[in-house]
Amino acid sequence: MSAAPRRSAPAPADEGVVSLVAARIARALSRRERYKYVQPHVEREGAGWKVVSPNCSRNVDASGRAIDIAWLEPDRVGHWRLYSRDHVLAIWMLVGAGLTLDAALQQLCIDVRREFWK
Repeated sequence: MSAAPRRSAPAPADEGVVSLVAARIARALSRRERYKYVQPHVEREGAGWKVVSPNCSRNVDASGRAIDIAWLEPDRVGHWRLYSRDHVLAIWMLVGAGLTLDAALQQLCIDVRREFWK
C-alpha cells in the first residue's frame, strides 16, 4: 500500500475542519506569553498553518514588515510538526514532531526557549 499523496490545499469536504483548526490556532495565540501587544494572524501554508506577526522590535526586519513566526504542519498519522523560522538562513527549523495540536500550540505560546517570539 502506498502512502497518500500530500495535498497543498484542503478538499472542499475538509473546509469545516480547516476553519476549526485555524480558529483554534488564532484563539491560542491570543493567550501567548510573549509579545502580547502585537496581533499575529494565521495563514494557510501548504497542508498546515503559518503564524505571521508584526515585527515591532525591528530585530528581524529593519523596515518593520510582518514576519513568519511559526509553521504548524499536520503529519499523515494525525499529529503535528512545529517549526520556527530562522530568519538569518530563511528556512524553517523543526522544533517539535509527533505532537497533538494542543501540545504544539502550548510550545508555541509559552515559548520557554524563545524560539518563536524573539
